[in-house]
Amino acid sequence: MPTPPSDDKYARLLARCEGLPPIPTAVAHPCDASSLDGALEAARLGLIVPILCGPAARIRAVAQEQGLALDNVEIIDAPHSHASAESAVEAVRTGRAELLMKGSLHSDEILHAVARSASGLRTGRRLSHVFAMDVPNYHKPLFITDAAVNIFPTLIEKADIVRNAIDLVRVLGVERPKVAILSAVETVTDKIPSTIEAAALCKMSERGQIEGGLLDGPLAFDNAISKAAAETKGIRSEVAGDPDILLVPDLEAGNMLAKQLTFLAGAEAAGIVLGARVPIILTSRADSVRARIGSCAIAVLLAHSRRTAQVAVPA
Repeated sequence: MPTPPSDDKYARLLARCEGLPPIPTAVAHPCDASSLDGALEAARLGLIVPILCGPAARIRAVAQEQGLALDNVEIIDAPHSHASAESAVEAVRTGRAELLMKGSLHSDEILHAVARSASGLRTGRRLSHVFAMDVPNYHKPLFITDAAVNIFPTLIEKADIVRNAIDLVRVLGVERPKVAILSAVETVTDKIPSTIEAAALCKMSERGQIEGGLLDGPLAFDNAISKAAAETKGIRSEVAGDPDILLVPDLEAGNMLAKQLTFLAGAEAAGIVLGARVPIILTSRADSVRARIGSCAIAVLLAHSRRTAQVAVPA
């Protein structure tokens, strides 16, 4: 893997993982070249110890076609993608793995196995997804949530979504993450429900119902990202122009925003699901190897923080 430039935000993530022991990771259905290579590359970098859960013959065939070595890599044989997801979740439940990684199966399959009431990995927190974006023209890592799991989250669900993101960003070294709660406008109006929910989330933060971050909203995207745009509109905010986290109103808005940054602004997006008993590395088949490694690095830092009890797993 080429050495990234020194100002690369993912390079800084990898640097933080240096010296940490690799984390046992259940990889669900790594049955195509990108997912298998991503898991094995993360192992070569010392981030994870992969436990491959899926059709053993198919995994070995992909490895042979791609020239990938499977020496000393554990494989748990499972007949199909549903069984692969269940086997990977069971490896976590029994303590064999501390991370869960999506392979070439659909996201819904692995999340369904995670969400099972009796045999899954649910906690008291809502599951939510965070994109960790390396945007070339933004001055620090930018985290977008939720763009992959919760379609139209309620106010209470948004509270959990922002709690999950704050916990993540604090583990990554930001003591008090700044959260911009996005809408189409920066004024509260009953015509746009997301503006009312943004105001309520800010009040929840003021009253201690959401801890660890600095929230402001509603903010339109321009005045969330640009201090000058906020000042032009007369907005006085510690968050405007400098957010760590963008909380989007719904999945459609978040998904479009993350993909626009990726395909128009040259950003790269690592992805992780939070709120379960362990972090879930949720990657796409379109992700670059660098983005996959970034996802693994974030998950590894989270796993080590849980080992040292810096961040408690939600009950």
